[in-house]
Amino acid sequence: MDIKAKIEELVKKVTDDKAMKEKFEKDPVKTVESVLGVDLPDEQVKMIIESVKAKVNQSGDASSSGIADAIKNTLGGLFGGK
Repeated sequence: MDIKAKIEELVKKVTDDKAMKEKFEKDPVKTVESVLGVDLPDEQVKMIIESVKAKVNQSGDASSSGIADAIKNTLGGLFGGK
């Protein structure tokens, strides 16, 4: 699996598709796994989510839509951080 290509696919879907953006805001882990079509270890999912977040932030879409906050809150709960 080409993780870089999947990250690019996720970024495009999150920025272009309102429904996907809402799904990603609510549950980024399940959204990533559904797009990838596989269940990955938490650390790999975390890396992918962080990469998507960084790329979406570069375009300015995440801060206005709340995606960054949703990811931060979800990851904090999943991985024991805040």
